[in-house]
Amino acid sequence: MNVIERIDHWAAVAPETIAHISGDQTLTYGELSKRSDALAVYLTERFGDDRSPIGVLGHREPEMLIAFLGTAKSGRPYVPIDTLLPRPRVEKILAISRAAMLLSAEEVAQLSRRKIRGRRKFLERNAPFYILFTSGSTGEPKGVIITLACLEHFISWMLAEQQFAERAEVFLNQAPFSFDLSVMDLYCSLATGGTLFSVNRDLIENPKQLYRALANSGVTTWISTPSFARMCLVEQKFTEAMLPRARRFLFCGETLAPQTAAELLGRFPRAQVWNMYGPTEATVATTSIRVDDSILQKYSALPVGRAMPGTQILVVDQNCHELPANERGGIIIAGPNVSPGYIGRPDLTARAFFERRGQRAYKTGDLARFRDGLLFFEGRVDEQIKLSGYRIELGDVEANLRMLPAVRDAVVIPVIKNDTAQSLAACVLLDARNETSDFELAHSLRTQLSDRLPTYMLPRKFVFLDMFPMTANGKVDRTALARSL
Repeated sequence: MNVIERIDHWAAVAPETIAHISGDQTLTYGELSKRSDALAVYLTERFGDDRSPIGVLGHREPEMLIAFLGTAKSGRPYVPIDTLLPRPRVEKILAISRAAMLLSAEEVAQLSRRKIRGRRKFLERNAPFYILFTSGSTGEPKGVIITLACLEHFISWMLAEQQFAERAEVFLNQAPFSFDLSVMDLYCSLATGGTLFSVNRDLIENPKQLYRALANSGVTTWISTPSFARMCLVEQKFTEAMLPRARRFLFCGETLAPQTAAELLGRFPRAQVWNMYGPTEATVATTSIRVDDSILQKYSALPVGRAMPGTQILVVDQNCHELPANERGGIIIAGPNVSPGYIGRPDLTARAFFERRGQRAYKTGDLARFRDGLLFFEGRVDEQIKLSGYRIELGDVEANLRMLPAVRDAVVIPVIKNDTAQSLAACVLLDARNETSDFELAHSLRTQLSDRLPTYMLPRKFVFLDMFPMTANGKVDRTALARSL
C-alpha cells in the first residue's frame, strides 16, 4: 500500500479514530477519507488533466490535512502556506509554483462536504507529492519538489526504525505544515492510525495554556526542534508526570545540545531521545541516532548518526572528492529520498543536484565529518564569516561554547557595521544563574573558551538569556538576536 492507501485503510477499519486534534477541533479518519475524496473529485472536475500544484493556506486546521490528501488524490502536488507569511511572500510562492488555485481552510471546509459525483485520480509514484518553499540566498523562495516515492522511502525507514504502535500513538505536531519537520509527525501518525496533536500559535504564546494542553494530550511521540524543547524545559513541571505516556523524543532541524538531551533523559527516564539530520531537499531527515548516557559520556558534541538504508552520506572536499574519517568537508546525500529539484528553477537545480551511480544526489551546503562511523554536523558553508582577515565558522565557536560546564546552549552572531563583521557576540543560556554579575560571567566564559579557541575566534560580547527567540518554524531566530545586540 502507498501512503494514501494506508491512511484510507484506517478509515475503513477504524473510522471513528481521531486523526487530528487542533485546539477544540477534531477530525476522524472516516471524515478525513470521505472529505479528501470529495475535494479530489472537485479538483478533478475543475482542472481536468492539468497537474498544476494547489496552494493550501492555513495554520493547523484539520482542513489542511483534508486539502493535502484531497490534492494528492486528484493527482496533484500541494504547496502548504502558513497564514503567518506576509501576502507578498504568498504571492511570490504562488507565482513560482504556478499554482492552479489557493485553497483556504474555509474553502476546504465547504468544498469537502460536497456529494461525490465523479471519480478521483491517484498520484503516480514518481509524481510530485508536495512542494515546500524554503528561503533562498537571493531573497527568492525556493520550491523543493518531493515525490510520492521520496516520501514513502522516508516513511518506511521511520516506521521500521521507530516501531510505532498502530492506533496507539499520539504525535506532537510543533512545526507548521509549511516547515518540512511537520512531514515527520504528520505522515508517521497517519500511516500508523495515530493521532496528530497540533500545538498552535496561541498555545506557544501562552505557556500556561501550552503546559495544560500538553498534560492533557497523551503524547507518546514528541517531534520538534531542539529550541522548542528547550523552551519547555524552562518549566520545572515539564517532566514525566506531565507526559506520562512519552516514549520517544525525536529532534531535527537544528543542533541538539548535549545538555538538552541529558536534561530530557533525566526528566523522562523511560523515554528515548533521538537526534536526526536532513535538509528539506532530502525529505525531512536522512540520518539518526539514539542518544543515551553512553553517547553523552563519549561525545561532547552529539553525532547525528548514520544514514537511512538505501541512502548514502558523503563528506567531500571542494572538488567533490570523498574525504577520510575525521576530516571536515561538505555533505552530499545520494539516494531515493533526494528531491528531483526546485520547481521552475532549472539553474538552481543544476547547481545543487546531480546523478551519482544511478541515484539522485544533492550538495547540501552543510559541513560535517565522520568519526567512529558516525556523522557529526558542523554548521553551514554560508555561516562562515571573515573577521580581521580570518575565516571563522560560527558553528565551530558555538560547539565549543556548548562544551563549557555552565553553558546549556549558545548562539554566536556576527556584529555587522558598514556591511562588515566587526566582532562576535555570544548569546548564552546557562544551566543555572547565580549571583555572579554579567561582567564576571562573560570574563569567565571567555577565559575558558580561550583554552579551546584562538583569540580571533573569541566573542567580544556575551549576552545571557532565559530563552532564545524562535521563528514560526520553531528554530532559533538569529535575525531577532542580531537586532537585539
